[in-house]
Amino acid sequence: MQAIFHRHTIEAHTTLTANQGTIISFAAVLLDNVFIACHNATNSFPRYFRIGPRGDEVTDPNEEATLQIKIDRGSKVGIGEQIYAGLRGAILSGVLSSGARLPSGRDLAIQLGVSRGTIRSTYDRLAAETLVSGAGSAGTRVNLELPGAPLKHNDPLDAPLAVFTRPYSRHPLPFQVGVPANDAFPAKTWSRLRSQAVRADGLGFTTYADPRGEPELRSQIARHLAVSRQVQCHPDQIIVTSGYRQGMMLSLTAIGATGRKAWYENPGYPIGRKALEILGIAGQPVTVDGEGLCVAEGIRLSPDAVVALVSPGQQAPLGMTLSPARRQALLSWAEANGSWVIEDDYLGELQIDGRATPALASGVGAERVVHIGVLSKTMSPALGLGYVVAPRALTERIVEVAAFLAPAPNRTTQLALAKFLADGHFLRHLRQMKTLYAERRNTVLARLSHSLSNIEPAGLNLIVHLAKGVDDIALARDARDRGLAPAALSSWYVDKDHARSGLLLSTTNIREDNLRPSCEAIVELIRMTVGRVAPIEPY
Repeated sequence: MQAIFHRHTIEAHTTLTANQGTIISFAAVLLDNVFIACHNATNSFPRYFRIGPRGDEVTDPNEEATLQIKIDRGSKVGIGEQIYAGLRGAILSGVLSSGARLPSGRDLAIQLGVSRGTIRSTYDRLAAETLVSGAGSAGTRVNLELPGAPLKHNDPLDAPLAVFTRPYSRHPLPFQVGVPANDAFPAKTWSRLRSQAVRADGLGFTTYADPRGEPELRSQIARHLAVSRQVQCHPDQIIVTSGYRQGMMLSLTAIGATGRKAWYENPGYPIGRKALEILGIAGQPVTVDGEGLCVAEGIRLSPDAVVALVSPGQQAPLGMTLSPARRQALLSWAEANGSWVIEDDYLGELQIDGRATPALASGVGAERVVHIGVLSKTMSPALGLGYVVAPRALTERIVEVAAFLAPAPNRTTQLALAKFLADGHFLRHLRQMKTLYAERRNTVLARLSHSLSNIEPAGLNLIVHLAKGVDDIALARDARDRGLAPAALSSWYVDKDHARSGLLLSTTNIREDNLRPSCEAIVELIRMTVGRVAPIEPY
């Protein structure tokens, strides 16, 4: 498998290993707007496609299919027959899906180094079999209804990717974790700034962009962090990313953690565990209790770990903040051991219970902390923007990794966000979101508490605790069939035998119009399917 960035091209030599390059490329599959090249072993037939709603491969019918057919000119089989067989097999197997537009005869002829007549003859043969049809200026497309029963293309690589993929066009479901309040997004303001950025970008010079991100955006992020998270940093320490996952993979690669040990929270963000596995890092789960990460346990189990992954501002999924004593213990361990702390500040700016705790990257000990922030919860995941604040000792290495393997994303979006920050729209929106999220969480909590005694706040979310032995994963699946999207609490634990059973409910998209039906549906499902609830026990 090979991930290909379709917006950026870098021509350079690098000292990074091929394995690291593959890792970063695989990480990009989990991010936004990347294509995957899948090679058909029989026909040597690469093509580009997007991951579909269920993890299955689909060719975008609105884009021209990009074909790369290897021709064996020494074969006894004619060149035209080879091209025909490759195209026909791709259509019947589902690699080229219904409605996909084929390249023009001229373009494909140039690409393959054959005559246009050869391609025209091939397309005519496919049309005679009713596999494709001409549509004038719209080009030649795969027919919507193919003769016979087409084979569904189920590549074995699809299965493990399905957990990371989702249809971008689908609206969030009630209780779906990880999405902001779409109805509160300042769409008109953003659209205006985006249009201005498109015009400005179009008038600019055409050259490779700064792989760290646009200077103006990095300066605005530095100013914003100084105010909102008490992080004092220079814009040169900031690397713009496509989100948390890219920032984490860049940081782990720059640290050189492969083959070494790392702490991660248990329960904790499953993607973090997966990243360690991909990079060949020996992960050490560390228990989370009412004060956050149990630092003493981490030191006892793996004192020589090179890095610790932690979400101190609002622990995922339990919602508590890392206590002052634990913060100090964690930073002291990192300093004494020469280790690093990767701070996931995903919801640090949206702490709605009391005063927001400053970031680990602020104050004493910050020189051992890599701070990762995103805009998915405050604005929209569709923006595909985040950032890394690198400690000075690690800045050059992270920039090197980013420059060669994963430079900053779309420049136009960066310019729009820089203006959004500079004009004060972001801070205003952030204040509004904190108020709105607190109101929505408390409203849902009050309504569900009438029917469920085993529910408690967990940051922006709510947790419904279920009795031991209840299959919360199956329950979450049943909820999806009813148009709801709670997350199974047990899936955040490493050891399923000792995991707590429960449902994690996000309330950010529970509006007045869907409050009553959503709450009634989740209560009915729990009562009918489970019938048993569990008392709330301290962590």
